[in-house]
Amino acid sequence: MGILDGIVEWIATQVMYGLDLISSSVLGALGCNMDTFLRYFPAADTMYKIFVALAIGLILLNWVWQLFKNFGLGLGTEAEDPVKLSIRSVLFIFLAYFARDIVDIILKIGGTPYKWIMNAELPPLDFANFNSTIVTILGVCSNGAVAIIALILVLILAWNYIKLLFEAAERYVLLGVLVFTAPVAFSMGASQTTGNIFKSWCRMLGGQIFLLLMNAWCLRLFTSMVGAFLSNPLSV
Repeated sequence: MGILDGIVEWIATQVMYGLDLISSSVLGALGCNMDTFLRYFPAADTMYKIFVALAIGLILLNWVWQLFKNFGLGLGTEAEDPVKLSIRSVLFIFLAYFARDIVDIILKIGGTPYKWIMNAELPPLDFANFNSTIVTILGVCSNGAVAIIALILVLILAWNYIKLLFEAAERYVLLGVLVFTAPVAFSMGASQTTGNIFKSWCRMLGGQIFLLLMNAWCLRLFTSMVGAFLSNPLSV
C-alpha cells in the first residue's frame, strides 16, 4: 500500500498548502475597514461623489414636489406637512452629504469587536502540517482503506473551509456596496413615502456587520479546532 499512501500524502499536501494560501489572502482582506474594497474597486470612491450629488438632488426634488402638492395643486391630494417636510429635508441633506463620515463611525464601532476576535491569542496554525498528521494516523492504523477515507475527509474539510472563507468575502463586498451607496439610502429618509427604504438599508447594514463578525468568529473557532487536532491528533 506504499504507492497509495504516497498518493494520499501528495494530494493532502497540495490541498493543505492551497488552504494556507487562500486563508492568508482572504483573512487579510476581511474586516470593517474599506481600504481593501477601494484597492480592488477604486471606481467606488469616484462614483461615491456621484451618489452624493444624486442623493441631494432627490431630496430637493421631493422637497419641491411635496411643497407643490401642498400649495400649488389644491386638489385634495395627500401631502406631507410642509414644516416637518422642510426639517426632514434639511436634516437628510446634511446626513447624505456627510454619509461617508457617519458610516465610517459605524464601521469603526463594528470593527472593534472584529479586531478583538481576529487578534485573539490562538496557537499558530499551519495547514500543511495536516499532511504529517494524516501520515501519523495512517501509520498507526496500518490500513490502506483508511488512506482513502482520510483523503476524502481532508477534501471535505478543505471544501467547507473555502466556502466559509468566500462567504465571509462575499459579506465584505456587500458591506462595501452598502457603504458607498449610503448617500442614496439617506436620501430615502427625507420622505415619509420612502422612509421604509432607509430603515431597510439601516437594518441591512447592521445585519452585514453582525454577519461579518459571526463569520470571523466561526473561522477562528475552526482554526482553534484544527490547531488542537494537529497538536495531538491521536487523543480521545
